[in-house]
Amino acid sequence: MSILGVDVGGTFTDAVLLADGELRTAKVPTAARQEESVLAAAAAVGATEVERFTHGTTVATNALLERKGARTAFVATAGFEHLLHLRRQNRAQLYRLCSAHPEPLVPLERCHGVRERIGPDGVLQPLELDSLPDLGGVEAVAVCLLFSFRDASHERAVAEELRRRLPGARVVASHELSPELREYERASTTAIDAYLGPVVAQYLEALGGAAAGAELPEPLVMRSSGGLATLAEAAAHPAVALVSGPAAGVVGAARVASAEEAITLDMGGTSTDVCLIQGGAAGRSSEREVGGLPLRLPMVDLQTVGAGGGSIVWRDQGGALRVGPESAGADPGPACYGRGGTRPTVSDANLLLGRLPARLAGGLELDREAAERAFEGIEPAEAIEVVNAEMLRALRLVSIERGHDPRELSLVAFGGAGPLHACALAEELGIETVLVPEAAGVLSAFGLAIADERRDSVRSYVCPLEEAGELPREGEAELRYRGQSFELAVPLQLGLAEAFHRAHEARYGYAEREREIELVAVRTAEVRPGPSLELPRAEPLKSTGPGVLELEGATCWLPPGWVGVRDGTSSTLRLTKLSRDRADSVK
Repeated sequence: MSILGVDVGGTFTDAVLLADGELRTAKVPTAARQEESVLAAAAAVGATEVERFTHGTTVATNALLERKGARTAFVATAGFEHLLHLRRQNRAQLYRLCSAHPEPLVPLERCHGVRERIGPDGVLQPLELDSLPDLGGVEAVAVCLLFSFRDASHERAVAEELRRRLPGARVVASHELSPELREYERASTTAIDAYLGPVVAQYLEALGGAAAGAELPEPLVMRSSGGLATLAEAAAHPAVALVSGPAAGVVGAARVASAEEAITLDMGGTSTDVCLIQGGAAGRSSEREVGGLPLRLPMVDLQTVGAGGGSIVWRDQGGALRVGPESAGADPGPACYGRGGTRPTVSDANLLLGRLPARLAGGLELDREAAERAFEGIEPAEAIEVVNAEMLRALRLVSIERGHDPRELSLVAFGGAGPLHACALAEELGIETVLVPEAAGVLSAFGLAIADERRDSVRSYVCPLEEAGELPREGEAELRYRGQSFELAVPLQLGLAEAFHRAHEARYGYAEREREIELVAVRTAEVRPGPSLELPRAEPLKSTGPGVLELEGATCWLPPGWVGVRDGTSSTLRLTKLSRDRADSVK
């Protein structure tokens, strides 16, 4: 079976081709039109007679972060038109009173109300469709009415009327995408999906046409939840693919970690993503913020920081050294790429410290003199300390701050720059083992190739657990003690109430077994397993630090006191921190 995975990143587009037990990889610079990068990567890896083509994209993420989506209107229950602007009425930053929230995707003048009202127990005011204003001139409309997660009849009628009036516009109703409790988060998710719709649909249509022209099968697109969707499914609701590429990396890392408990470290050119792996599977969450806006959809539980190989090193007004979130990108890229970049980056610092070879994967010759000019007046080692501190914050968030001792975990390092920093980060956290796959630089593309097809669904309950009736056999229940504001996700099982008490005690240090439990929602997923493939074995290797190890599309830095061993039974390099006695014996 010939399988192609192509992951588009901010700097490079990676391709993996698995055919007849052979692994072929390629990296090409990311072009302005992503479909061109996808075809170039497929050609570079020699993809022919492909049976399965999977794809991770940043089109949706870029459109949201750069605010290049559709001209969107918002329709809510009359009296709630300003929902996107009122938010939760909390501060953007707790101790900065003047810090502003990101502007909503829909300005106030395009936020409208429709006369209707549904309460938790039924209709309070009949729907008046003639109260809908004229919404001419918009490309997309987001509809979010009160309690539509309980009764979607009014919201469905409003959406149908808008589609009749605006046949050329994309209309998204909240019950179609996120039929859940919490009005603001549901409204924000619906607005994001409507805003991204035309841009992403146009890209996916172009990609499908380009793939057909290149005699490739129609691609499957990675969802944020770590599963694959068809082009039609992704085009219908592009918000499901907002963290497409990073989710694919976690899927690949989970395969590398196998049964080990681990934290993933995916450091690319623009950002670093980390995720906790338990029992060979990535943690999942039902909500996160993207670009400062809440998105309530199933997704891999990633934490992202703006720290990558292309992150720019700079000094603030107080003279303190900072790294990122601005990146040099692919053009011109870091100064050492020799493409006209003049500002210092993390990659330049690693080159000056002797941690990068003179020639990168893809044949890119590095210009040391340009890196030296860019770093004039700045110590490269200091820049590395700053960027490591930023990544440590994310690693602590998914481990220590959630009750997991990092000393009991491994660190799976991948991405073009992840293995350069992994050992230093592991030392700070007390982690003794770092796993680095041979294909570290293209692991996200490998994750795409092996991913399952997945369709997530959610049903809201918001009732006492004992009154919920029969529940599905598999999935997750979101539970809370009656009166609490937030819930915990617990796998569906016999003795669900006791499982929730134990989970609550583990997270918060106490349980109240006599208190009533409320079932908020049940999440299930329809999964079609991906192909059972493994990374091919690599040659045995043993190396003791300090030293540089060149991998597929990535470089690994082995500091003093560390040893790297690959036993020949897999492609994974195991880096281990030596005790002082063992280090002396190796010397």
